[in-house]
Amino acid sequence: MSTARTPLLKSLPATTTGPRIADPAPDTSGRGAPKVVGRKAVPIAVRPDQRTGDGRYPIAWLTISAPRGAAPTVTSVCECGRNLFAAGLRKALALIEDHTDHRAHCPLRTDQEGAAA
Repeated sequence: MSTARTPLLKSLPATTTGPRIADPAPDTSGRGAPKVVGRKAVPIAVRPDQRTGDGRYPIAWLTISAPRGAAPTVTSVCECGRNLFAAGLRKALALIEDHTDHRAHCPLRTDQEGAAA
């Protein structure tokens, strides 16, 4: 029988007493200078929005989910604060009809010029 060897332990490094500045990460590409945005990327970042359109934008959304073999669900959301949910065929159909009716009466869609102050 031989005696068991005791493993050699590495010595711990000396601890510092004050804060140190971290070394920068090594560059993996082999270049020493940091990468700067090229000239081709600058005009793309400052271009005006190309989708000007006619000024219309969506304010109400109707989301219908009807997976096979499961009850359909409907969500009606509008920027005026409306946020309704229905599950089941009968309730889903009623919410779809109500959402269509809401489009005619939503305060964000109706003209407010003729309204009494």
